[in-house]
Amino acid sequence: MSLCGSVEFDGERPVRGGMRRPLGRPMGDRTGFLRKPRETTMGKTSGKTTPRERIVVVANRLPVHRARQGGTGPWKESPGGLATALIPIVRRTRALWLGWTGSTGKVVRPFSHNGIQISPLRISASEADAYYDGFSNRTIWPLYHDAIRTPEFHREWWPLYVEVNRRFAQKAASLLRPHDLVWVNDYHLQLVPRFLRELRPDVRTGFFLHVPFPPNELFAYLPWRREILEGLLGADLVGFQTTAGAQNFVRCAKEYTTADGTGMTLHFGGRTIHAGSFPVSVDAGWFGETADSPLTVRRANEIRQNLGRNRKLILSVDRLDYTKGIDARLRAFGDLLQRRKASVNDCVLVQIAVPSRELLGEYGEIRSRVEQLVGRINGEHSVPGRVAVHFFRRSFPREELSAYYRTADVMLVTPFRDGMNLVAKEYVASRTNHTGVLILSEFAGAARELRQAILVNPYDIDGMTNALHTALHMEPRDARMRMAFMRSTVRRHDVYHWANEFLRELRRGTAR
Repeated sequence: MSLCGSVEFDGERPVRGGMRRPLGRPMGDRTGFLRKPRETTMGKTSGKTTPRERIVVVANRLPVHRARQGGTGPWKESPGGLATALIPIVRRTRALWLGWTGSTGKVVRPFSHNGIQISPLRISASEADAYYDGFSNRTIWPLYHDAIRTPEFHREWWPLYVEVNRRFAQKAASLLRPHDLVWVNDYHLQLVPRFLRELRPDVRTGFFLHVPFPPNELFAYLPWRREILEGLLGADLVGFQTTAGAQNFVRCAKEYTTADGTGMTLHFGGRTIHAGSFPVSVDAGWFGETADSPLTVRRANEIRQNLGRNRKLILSVDRLDYTKGIDARLRAFGDLLQRRKASVNDCVLVQIAVPSRELLGEYGEIRSRVEQLVGRINGEHSVPGRVAVHFFRRSFPREELSAYYRTADVMLVTPFRDGMNLVAKEYVASRTNHTGVLILSEFAGAARELRQAILVNPYDIDGMTNALHTALHMEPRDARMRMAFMRSTVRRHDVYHWANEFLRELRRGTAR
């Protein structure tokens, strides 16, 4: 989830075995074709993207939305994790983005926005109810997130999920040129690869799942499990955030379809399909440069002044979703104050929660629960001039988030389940002075890479309370060393590295 390399450590870069070497060009810049538009592109030695090859991104939503409710006003870039990850890639490669506007109003003609070529697809109100609100977000979303909420299986949703997926494939097929690469994204469009292969078998198709893929024990609940798997098997490459996700997919494909194979390679319908792990990341260079810009430094100082210069800032940034564990972390922070391990004079929690799917019942419930917890904690622990929790139920621009990342002494990222969680990586990328402590759920995909974070079980309130106490009192040297290594990881494996690896494997047809 997102809303909006190398390590500089005492002038040198720590490496394995205690050896050091002088700072130089960030290692992430070595990843190749996506670094600069007029350098090598798509792994080739030509200048910009060649006419023979173009990337067509297919996603449920466009990377932009209307500035005002009701589908009016100018277009603005969307803050979601998928858009945040893909927008830099689309700009660098001059790709085409096919998606839904999010509105059920009139048809929008193709347009360009800040260098992004956009082809909108219209979805009717009835389709949105069944395909998006229903099957995607009340069946697949909870099922793929460990059934934190009980998935709903309504057979009337399925035909419209199929129909919308078919129309995405038909629209994509009409836009494709020979030699194009198609990049289908996320759980809303799991049938698109199969439909697209039926229409355009001449193009290579990759599918990337941004959320977890569940183990067989959960996936087996889905009445349409074979159809979903056969939809995904229409791709040449199926990518996941973690190795566990890729392994779960391969096991399920062998169990519920006629696919067979070894390792991460499957054979199905006379074709070879590869599965692999490609952990998504952030534009680490942008976050680092923005964090150090004069405007961000000035804004960070204002935030620090407003919250109290002698107080440590604990920051959380999430969509307001039941999978993010916001209520559990609030209880942990309340316990920290209740047990007098900290006071409102010592620290303050800022929770930024971006509204999400609020028309769905369970999202209204989590909003009410979070607001009640914030009210209780503030009622019990705030004093004049010192509020315990600042709760913002709105999205912030990336530049404003950067100022908060720069200011925060502790970043608290504790989802119950998350495919990756880009907020954790955005925070690390923004800590150019190597201060700050990251508390991270062990059930977020990012925990596989950011091992130097304080890893917690978000279901363990006492454990999170103790982690907060540890983070607030961590020795500066220990905090700097941890952050230095995490920054090395994020800068080396940034969003361009992720895209390079996925697209290279898609072109080659062999997953790592």
